[in-house]
Formats: sequence, C-alpha cells, structure tokens
Amino acid sequence: MNELVGRTAAELGALIAAGETSAAEVADAHLDRIAAVDGAVGAFLHVDPENVRAQARAVDERRAAGEELGPLAGVPIAHKDVFTTTDMPTTAGSKILEGWRPPYDATITERLRAAGLVIIGKTNMDEFAMGSSTENSAYRVTRNPWDLSRIPGGSSGGSSAAVAAYEAPLATGTDTGGSIRQPAAVTGIVGMKPTYGGSSRYGVIAFASSLDTPGPFARNVLDAALLHETMSGHDPRDSTSIDRPVPPVAEAARRADVAGLTVGVVKEFAGSGGDDGVTARFTEAVALLESLGAKVVEVSCPHFTYALPAYYIIAPSEVSSNLARFDAMRYGLRVGDDGSRSAEEVMALTRAEGFGPEVKRRIMLGTYALSSGYYDAYYGKAQQVRTLVNRDFDAAFERVDVLVSPTTPSTAFPIGERADDPMAMYLADLWTIPSDLAGNAAISVPCGLADDGLPVGLQIMAPVLGDDRAYRVGAAVERALEDRWGGPLLAKAPDLAEAAR
Repeated sequence: MNELVGRTAAELGALIAAGETSAAEVADAHLDRIAAVDGAVGAFLHVDPENVRAQARAVDERRAAGEELGPLAGVPIAHKDVFTTTDMPTTAGSKILEGWRPPYDATITERLRAAGLVIIGKTNMDEFAMGSSTENSAYRVTRNPWDLSRIPGGSSGGSSAAVAAYEAPLATGTDTGGSIRQPAAVTGIVGMKPTYGGSSRYGVIAFASSLDTPGPFARNVLDAALLHETMSGHDPRDSTSIDRPVPPVAEAARRADVAGLTVGVVKEFAGSGGDDGVTARFTEAVALLESLGAKVVEVSCPHFTYALPAYYIIAPSEVSSNLARFDAMRYGLRVGDDGSRSAEEVMALTRAEGFGPEVKRRIMLGTYALSSGYYDAYYGKAQQVRTLVNRDFDAAFERVDVLVSPTTPSTAFPIGERADDPMAMYLADLWTIPSDLAGNAAISVPCGLADDGLPVGLQIMAPVLGDDRAYRVGAAVERALEDRWGGPLLAKAPDLAEAAR
C-alpha cells in the first residue's frame, strides 16, 4: 500500500500545503488503491480517474497561484451517491435514477469543491438510503473490509467501506436512522451525525426530510471534525438549516479530554439486547471514561424503547410523500411509453421496475399510515412518541454532558443473513434512532474488537448544537485506546490486498 494512502486527512493536507507532495500524487495513490481492492470491496458506483486528476491539478494550480486554501485542500473524499453532482451520475442506489446527471451540485458538494477536496468517486448505498447493510442497492453489494463475507453497514455502507479499505481518507454519508453511525461502528471507523439542520440537505435526494442529516466519515476523530467544519453551516436554500455558527468541533477534537464532564449511561441501552462481545467492549469503554476523569452516572430514558416503532411509522410516511416525485414524467427511468399507454400506466410500470423491494415496502407502509382513518392511530401517535423521546433527552442533558451507549447491538453480520427478515434488519438501528428523532448530535468511535474479531462502536450523544462535546469525548476515548493498542484499531484489520487477490 502506498505510504500516502495510509496517512490521515490532516497529515495529507499538511504535506500538500508544505509542498512535500501534491494533490495530484495523492489522487493517483488513492486511484491505484481503488483499482487494487475495490473489485473485492465494491465501495464505489462511479469513479472517473481523469475527472479526479483534473480536480487534483486544479487544487495544485490554485495553491501555486497563492490562493488561501483550507486544511483539507487536495485530500481525496468519497461522496455518497445521494448528493447531487453535476460532473458525475447521482443514482441514490436506484435503477429509477440510473445514469442521471443532475443539473446542479448539492450545497455540500459545492462546499467540498470550494475547500479543495478532491471528490474521488460516488459510493454505493442502500436504495434511497433505506437499509442497514447496503444489500438494497440496485447495483452491487458492498463488502466489509474486515471480512468480505460480511456487510459494511448501511445505508452509507459504500462510504464506510471506502474509508476502512483505505480507498479514501474521508467520506460523506447521511444519517436518517443511524446510516452513518452504524456503518462506522461495524467497519471500525469514526462516523458523526451532526445536529439536524447543522448540515445542508439542499441537493440531497430526500428519504425522510425531518430526519435526514449529512455528516462525515473518517479514520480518526480529528479528521471527522475537520470535514464536519468544512461541510456544515447555514444554507438559505435549506428551510431546515440552522442559522447558527458551526460548533468548534476541530478544537474540541484536539482538546480530547473528559475531565470535569458527566457522562450518562443510558439504562435502557446499556447492554440489553446486545451481543456479549459488544456489551463487554462497551463496559470497558465506560470504565475507561471514568479512569480519564469523567463522572459516570446511570440515566433512564424510558421512551427510547419506543423510538424504533415510532421511526418505522414516521420515516415511511415521509418516504410515501418524497418518492411521489419519481413519476416517469420529468426525469429518470421511463418504462412502457410506447404511445399505447396512459400516463398512469407508464408511471405504474416505471415504479414497479425502478423501485426495489425495500423501497416499495416503505412506500406501502407510509401510504397506509397516512391513509384516511389510520393517520391519527399511527402517524399521530408516532409523532407523540417522538415528543416523548425529545423530552427524555432534555431531562437527561439537564443532569449530564453526554450520553453513551453501544452504537449497534451486534458486529457486522454475514451478507444475506437478514435479507429476508426486515425486522431483524431494522433492529441494527435500535440504539441510533433516538438521536435522529430528537435531532441531537451523536458520534460513533471504535472501542475495540468483539469475540469474533470484528469492530465495536461506542456511541456518544450530545445535545442539539453540542456537537463539540461529542468530538471532545470521542477524541479522548480514541487517544486512550490507541495508546493502549499501540495504534489505530484499523491497524488490526486483515490485509485487504491479500484478501482481494
């Protein structure tokens, strides 16, 4: 593996800024890595090497011209295929958008380009971000770099796999029910769900508009924080965007201490329903926090246990509304338009062929929940539960600075194991969903390996706009564990190049 590929994003940015390497050299190193291993991993849906090299040359030219560039200028980034990009297809992992080239960039795409990051490709995902394993993609199955027979999480599994496989030091994702934190946990990397509204949804193909939150993936907490600052901030084009400064997350990541903080262990999530290996690593992480100077207390959030069923009413209801735009009339796939069929027939044929089984399942669930006679019984009740979850968080954050729990109940499960059992698949997001319903910040950081040798994630939840607290605690845990392990957790992963051969 090229030495540049193993560097952190912060290190690469500093090397490029100092003239010790160039953005073009860094891009070529990562393109070579993708060529070597992505046939086995399947992280990317689209990579255009010439486009990547052109982006990198442009960064080098901007720097040579004396332009002031950010700390990540020239650093490659893998971009989830739910963000619109004018120079690359955007499919949301669905056949209904196969080959579609958007006429505009998402706000986050614009910000990445302005900061000089090199978008190295678009990553695979569960169709329209609906899934926890990336098996619902219409195009390919992505595999976990730790064990190619297992899932990389979802829906942002392509992004998490790209970072864990050293195909890119950074990646973007979106978190609706855990779709950044859960893949980060099972691939042994860092994934952050910012405060809802802290990162723009403009140009993000909608799944559930009141939940979707773009955020960063990285191999360490500081890199995630640097990307967080780059991609976040108020956007007047997004009506849900918060008009407040981005919290000082990079400063918090550099601080990396928990002295004087009170950490709350969520009673309802402290191992209940989790695998033994996950529970053991979580217990050790809590003890570590205490040894680092944090005060640890147990906190009860009784309505968190109702978050999963509430989510699976609210999210499909928003799916039913958002996906109505894919009607075969304006853009995307069109089936059966031979002049003999009505618009309604063409629409039905297109949706039947263009949407996959999980998307159809959620459209039907949501349409039913919103239908006359059932709206109050299902959607209305689910929103009441959402309010109670919010109140649990509010009460907890009056007592503690952050809350902690395992990120996922299990390590990465085998590909195909839950494909025919939607309920088992949905349980992968059991502990991540409450933060999506409430809109507060939450991060997953690696906290060790379970008995099966696969990564376990520690989830750190912070109040709304308290994103810096999550980074501060996450960085402290990371620093202490890396001292104990003698390096990053990913250093313990099997040799992917050997597995790919």
